[in-house]
Amino acid sequence: VEKMAQGHNVFDYLQDDQMKQMEMETVLSQHLARIGAYLPPDFGHHPIVPSASPKPKAISIIIPVYRRPEFIGTAIESALQQTLPDIEIIVVVNGGADDPTAQVVKEYMENGAKYQANAPQVHLIVTDINNIGLCLNLGLLKSTAQYYLQLDSDDRLKPYAAAMVFETFQQNPNLGMVIGSYEVWEKRSDGTLFRRQDIPVVKHEEWTRSNGRNNLLRINGAGAPRAYNIQVVQELGWFSINDEPYAKNYGEDYDMVLKISEQYAIARIWEPIYEVVRHSGSTDHSIDQATIDRNDNAKDMMRWTAIERRKKLLSCH
Repeated sequence: VEKMAQGHNVFDYLQDDQMKQMEMETVLSQHLARIGAYLPPDFGHHPIVPSASPKPKAISIIIPVYRRPEFIGTAIESALQQTLPDIEIIVVVNGGADDPTAQVVKEYMENGAKYQANAPQVHLIVTDINNIGLCLNLGLLKSTAQYYLQLDSDDRLKPYAAAMVFETFQQNPNLGMVIGSYEVWEKRSDGTLFRRQDIPVVKHEEWTRSNGRNNLLRINGAGAPRAYNIQVVQELGWFSINDEPYAKNYGEDYDMVLKISEQYAIARIWEPIYEVVRHSGSTDHSIDQATIDRNDNAKDMMRWTAIERRKKLLSCH
């Protein structure tokens, strides 16, 4: 599902023209219908009953990170610059007590050199278990917000990201999830960042309201950033901690998106609200073939499990 372009991996579907994408969508829909796994628009969508106790914050920005002290400050600062004031930032350092990332995070907390009393509060959780799903769950348990907004430790949020996500949720209180669009940036050897003009804003335009939930079974990802109604994540059993076959610290978000798509409405933001930063340490840079195969097997297993859930859901109606 990936190919090389100017020395960096990009998903094939980012390079395909729209006509080719739509043709593949038609083939996918017909196949799912034949095997009894095609979900029509709005089929089985659940209403979301608000919690009896209102949450004090609108959005928690949760950042899982493993030994990236050179990146985490930039990520935190992009979160602190959000135009939506009613947020909190939760950083989950999963390299243990000697992970140098934690010391950088503490600079943004009370008594730290970069602490701002009038800025959103930064919380720190340290664990010695390098498991992204576990980190997200720990962050959600700490959260005092209604929604969770993804931020990878080497990426950045646009200043208006949280505000646009929150507004989208407010427009439809039954949304289980909101997915944004992103720009691709790159880190030079001298540490400066530049926008990759050869890669257009990644919007996942193959996604449609009528077929997006089925499209997820064809496309290897949903886009970024991803934002979730925390109550929905809890009801669906939290993020997986790699107990699926083949999964090794990979695919926990894809698995959750599949589950949400089967039971809840999902909305998209077509404006770029996120900056993916590519660099030599990126998780999708120069991956060996064995890792690529294992990751593909993990997502294929998640798809197979999702298809079986869909068949069961449709047979009950």
